[in-house]
Amino acid sequence: MAVKNTEDAAIWVPADGDTFVTQDGFIMNTFGYEHPADRVFAFLKYIPAKYKDLFDVEMLTRTWKFGSKPLTSQLFRAEKLYTAKNYQTFIEAFRKSFPNYLFYDTTRGKELITAPLDKIEQVFVPKDRLVWLQNLKNPDPFQQMALEIIDLVHKESGVPYADLGLHGSTALEMHSQESDIDFVVYGTRNFRIVEETLQRLVNQGTLSYIAGNRIEAARHFVGKYKGKIWMYNSTKKLEEIKGQYGDYTYQPLAPVRFWATVCDDTETMYRPAIYKITGYKPMDPQSELPLEQTPAIVTSNIGCYRNVARAGSQIKVAGTLEKATSTKNGSTFYQAVVGTATSEEEYIWPT
Repeated sequence: MAVKNTEDAAIWVPADGDTFVTQDGFIMNTFGYEHPADRVFAFLKYIPAKYKDLFDVEMLTRTWKFGSKPLTSQLFRAEKLYTAKNYQTFIEAFRKSFPNYLFYDTTRGKELITAPLDKIEQVFVPKDRLVWLQNLKNPDPFQQMALEIIDLVHKESGVPYADLGLHGSTALEMHSQESDIDFVVYGTRNFRIVEETLQRLVNQGTLSYIAGNRIEAARHFVGKYKGKIWMYNSTKKLEEIKGQYGDYTYQPLAPVRFWATVCDDTETMYRPAIYKITGYKPMDPQSELPLEQTPAIVTSNIGCYRNVARAGSQIKVAGTLEKATSTKNGSTFYQAVVGTATSEEEYIWPT
């Protein structure tokens, strides 16, 4: 699956966090790395003003502007992007007014929000947007600060610029002086190097972390530099993408609540975040499972639960038990999924 990237005319292989604009003016972010042949799994981030009333959710009072087209000149964003209730509200709004954005995913037996490839007008890939910013002739003060932070990360970590990217409103030229600086690290090893580098810079007093809650305290993904808020996440390199859409089918079985120990944190920084676990301990009778159904993996579709625990750490989980079956050889495994859009009580808490 590929479409033309309007930024550099290269072939686009959708990766989690890539941002795109549709012909209807919606701005969406790609979700995950496995997609059907003719569309991309995505979540809705910005809604054109002319469609605002179609989406019955609480909106932020702040608005954004993108480009010069009347259709997208003013944009709204939901106050809470990633709740189960809002996701279902978005689905209903699309069903009534833009049904081609919905896709019945037979591998999961549920309807999901997508963007058809033929509806995508412009794509913003973080690594390409960093190159764009580096070549910008007259960056404004905010853009200069974004470059300064990324330059600092590059210099102190040794991670090449080719494995770093620019995300968020800065990448779309929608930023203001109040915006956050959002950057991306490509690759598992690079992410861990940058993570260690940021901790060293915090210890030196060059940067500071912001920890408004225990998830932020565990992840250390947001902080301040010279008064500006920065945040970062990780995206897989192309060679790290192993699976394809349709490799497995997934059958939801029951809600589960349990404690476990993380035994492998190789893919915990991505979305979906994969935590391999051991020592499953149910928190209630409903979560007591036969040995063969005990989940070996916790998968989070919710971005805030990325990288909240390392190998050896205990976690407290509420999610949905799923049976995954290979479409190639019929082999199965069980996982607990957080972020099924069916309940607000799904989480991964470090303990």
